Amino acid sequence: MEFVNITEDIKASPGEYIFHVPTRQIVLCGAFNRTDNTIRVMSNGTLFSDKIQNFQKIKVNKRNERKMQYTRCKGCKK
Repeated sequence: MEFVNITEDIKASPGEYIFHVPTRQIVLCGAFNRTDNTIRVMSNGTLFSDKIQNFQKIKVNKRNERKMQYTRCKGCKK
């Protein structure tokens, strides 16, 4: 897993997990606002917003992505 800085050509989408550098937490992106230079995120059940420069995208390569996939229970089989 690698972390990539969010630049002008890279955007974080709502519902995506991103890394908040000052708190060293992985948070859920709620809103991305380039004009205000802020990202609104959810962490530990609370919402807060911070500058875009304080966040990094999480880049997962294909090898690690397979390990992160979950399996469903045998009852569902979907």
